[in-house]
Amino acid sequence: MYYKLSPTIALRSFKGVSHCYYRKDKDTASYLNDQEFEFLLLCDGEHDLEGSELTENFLRKKMIVPCEKGDHPTEWSCYRHYDNKYFPKMNFMITGKCNCNCLHCFNAADNAPLMSEWKYEDALDLLDQARDVGIHAFTITGGEPMVHKHFMDIMHAIYERDMIVDELNTNGFFITDEMLDELKSMGCDALIKISFDGIGYHDWMRNHKGAEKITLDAIKRCINHGFRVMAQTQVNAVNSDSLLPTLKLFDEIGVRQVRLIRTTEASRWFQNAGGATLQMDDYYERMLTLAKQVVENNLNIDLMIWLFMRLDNILKTYQITPITCRDGEYRPTAPVCKGTRGMIGVMSNGNLVPCIQMSGSLEELGIRYENVHEHKLKDLITESSYLDAVCTNLHKLRKNCKKCDECKYFKYCCGGCRGIGMICSMDKVEKGYHPDYYGPDLARCLFFSQGWYKKITAAFPDHENLSRAIDLEEE
Repeated sequence: MYYKLSPTIALRSFKGVSHCYYRKDKDTASYLNDQEFEFLLLCDGEHDLEGSELTENFLRKKMIVPCEKGDHPTEWSCYRHYDNKYFPKMNFMITGKCNCNCLHCFNAADNAPLMSEWKYEDALDLLDQARDVGIHAFTITGGEPMVHKHFMDIMHAIYERDMIVDELNTNGFFITDEMLDELKSMGCDALIKISFDGIGYHDWMRNHKGAEKITLDAIKRCINHGFRVMAQTQVNAVNSDSLLPTLKLFDEIGVRQVRLIRTTEASRWFQNAGGATLQMDDYYERMLTLAKQVVENNLNIDLMIWLFMRLDNILKTYQITPITCRDGEYRPTAPVCKGTRGMIGVMSNGNLVPCIQMSGSLEELGIRYENVHEHKLKDLITESSYLDAVCTNLHKLRKNCKKCDECKYFKYCCGGCRGIGMICSMDKVEKGYHPDYYGPDLARCLFFSQGWYKKITAAFPDHENLSRAIDLEEE
């Protein structure tokens, strides 16, 4: 019997990752053992294979299909090896321009609008380079990505290269029925992440009159076209009273994923409304109260609360976000941030950043990594200061942060968010520290020292805790 790889499966290997495969609609690769990998290599339409447990397993998973002799897999599916490190995703800021001038924008170090933008021809070249190093999925962001006159051309170009857009960040102003139909026609099923900052407050945060109605209409339009939508909402002292009514509205119109983000200490936010930033203990208190209200009101949403918890009130489960490693999972060789280790951040001016959310603060500090206009992408993920940063492991973090090294909770939090650690260590720049990676995440420190793990578990006795930590339960 002859078999070939399914057209939705691509066999791959990278430096340090010898056996894996991409599934067309997934953003990251899955691993294979030696036996599985060798078997799939033979699924090329040329080898007569006997029936086996492996055969049945891969047929059941729709990873292979029966075929006639000589019927080969697609070019994309065929095995490829990349002699660079494995990076499955790219966060691609195609433009820094935006039709809004949001009070809290983290992309800039001041109130000056960002004007850098990718030329279309240069963007196509970067997409070619991304394909050639084995990147599979993109988050497309800005600024507002849809102000780029070649936005749809770039989207088409990604799919023409057998890559996908996994997430699209937008304010929703330019979403039309025709655009959504065109995205569907190219095979795009991206999670559309739309910013909405509370009933009665969205216009203020976005610095744009009429933004609230436009954004809500865009959310409804995406849902009506069958796209998954995540509403992303800022949380601060000004708009916090609007959050429950806003969540009720989301539930009513069919938004099932919501991400709440404490408006952070970005330079622009301090200039415009610094006094509105919630202190972490106040933020935790308000978020716990809100999460309990979600349960009490039986809202059908999956609520992600930045730095605190994820409450899936649909599945009746929750995860405690500061628990990065559960009991027995800690590895000193693990990266300090799985997100930055798996996703290359490319700014609108070509600068690489470990995390797009760090961009304005890095600029303010004068910290600059390499630029893809000046170096080939393959070279930058083979050897560069950027690569050194994103490959920083937990052992190295402990060596450079005494507070983390001496903390009994480190095996659970793994040092927390490096973006917050950077902000917390800005005063040490002149002392030779790496403020973007080695500072303690004081928000995470506060979470553990004030016993928030037990407060959360006590608040949701009827939901399953997916991030249990035995030591914390026994304290």
